[in-house]
Amino acid sequence: MAEEAKLEVTTRSVAGSADARRLRRDGVLPGVVSRDGESQPVQLERHGFELMLRRHASENLILDLSVDGGETTKVLLKEVQHDPLTDEILHVDFVAISMTEKMRARIPVSLVGEPVGVTQEGGILDFLLRDIEVECLPGDLVEQIEVDVSELTIGDSIQVAQVTVPASMVFVTAGDVAVASVSAPRVEEEPTAEEEAEAAAAEGAEPEVIGEKKEEGEEQQKEKEEGREG
Repeated sequence: MAEEAKLEVTTRSVAGSADARRLRRDGVLPGVVSRDGESQPVQLERHGFELMLRRHASENLILDLSVDGGETTKVLLKEVQHDPLTDEILHVDFVAISMTEKMRARIPVSLVGEPVGVTQEGGILDFLLRDIEVECLPGDLVEQIEVDVSELTIGDSIQVAQVTVPASMVFVTAGDVAVASVSAPRVEEEPTAEEEAEAAAAEGAEPEVIGEKKEEGEEQQKEKEEGREG
């Protein structure tokens, strides 16, 4: 199941982009806790949160969350927003959950093994689907879904319906969506004889024109000099 951890946050009294940037400069992360259709702005210490994430295989975590030192509530770490350039964490979203009610979550996919089509046939492994959406009880969540690609040959693919997960999980992502495939190596097409002839003609045409102009210019210059001598 997904790992559980404890986390302390405090109420955030200010909102807006400028305030969020100021918080991040001070080593504080802005966040939101959603429960019963309402959202509560919170903030948390960034360094400790980043250390917690590093101890887990994914960001798919169930947490015992305490706001302002109050009683803990079970929440799912729903989303961690990263800067697209630096990968710095910008914002975190938590959602309150019930351990007895099914929920939907996206589970990261991890490819396992080296495909036969790559190691023996020179093909290329294409990682097509990075996460799969499932429905299950919170206690049945896993941090990642491993997909064995070692038997794939060139032209083969693995679809969601072929992925093995615990019986307690139901796929929300369509079963015919491809997770990974092995394609043939990409080879540049050789130019046809006609294309080679056209290219050769184009390359040879320009020097001939330049040469003709040069010869014509030399003859005119020679005629002028002979005229002056006469």
